[in-house]
Amino acid sequence: MFSLLRTKLLLSSSLHKAPIFTSMDSYGSQRLVALAQQLRFYKPPSLSPDEIEEQNIEESAGKVVSQVGFQESATSIVKDPERFRPNRAAVLVCIFEGDAGGFRVILTKRSSKLSTHSGEVSLPGGKADESDKDDFETATREAKEEIGLDPSLVNVVTVLEPFLSKHLLRVIPVIGILTNKKAFKPTPNPAEVEAVFDAPLEMFIKDEDRRVEEREWMGEKYLIHFFDYETGNKKYLIWGLTAGILIKAASVVYQRPPAFVEQNPRFKFPKGASNDTVTR
Repeated sequence: MFSLLRTKLLLSSSLHKAPIFTSMDSYGSQRLVALAQQLRFYKPPSLSPDEIEEQNIEESAGKVVSQVGFQESATSIVKDPERFRPNRAAVLVCIFEGDAGGFRVILTKRSSKLSTHSGEVSLPGGKADESDKDDFETATREAKEEIGLDPSLVNVVTVLEPFLSKHLLRVIPVIGILTNKKAFKPTPNPAEVEAVFDAPLEMFIKDEDRRVEEREWMGEKYLIHFFDYETGNKKYLIWGLTAGILIKAASVVYQRPPAFVEQNPRFKFPKGASNDTVTR
């Protein structure tokens, strides 16, 4: 049952909505062209036999996330749709080639005036609107609203498997390639964004400038990853759901696992609980 549901989810998130490009010329450098070709063939990992068996055993429970979020490919979905119906959001993992030749990703520091996650580092993105035709449109629309990134500058190539936030918000990482960084002139929306910066993507699979905290939720231990980054005399802390998405994105782009143990959480959704129970 879950295998079929997850297949439908991934198809609707990527294969069905994947854009069709007639030329690779728009991707710029040869490295970006090669990356675009690589990512367009990306397929999320399949469920393991143990995960499938677990789904057959569990009638109404499922795994949910901690306050940091983790990949939905490792997340059971409650079978009763009335009990578990997460909202949908998309974030843009916008990659470009830096002056030194490495891949970099655009990040934001949220406004300190926001009521939630104020002052934290995040990827451009937000909740889906009913008018959005797909996750690509959600991510690029939000990026334009937040930082002034024109969607025409971004070539969207794939999506990663969904992540879940602590509030059961399904977050779809959309990977796009920015071929002409100079054409992007950041204009952050002051109501939402305090700063726009970029960081080397590879740092998220290196065991450098990183620390972890072990936490526990319902008897399950897991790790939260914190990455310290400094640029232009400003220091940023990248952690939680954003760090988890970037670890996954970097692993896919560079085709190697991180040089550290992730230890993603495996939580159980309490029987009889609802979304309200979890998010309070």
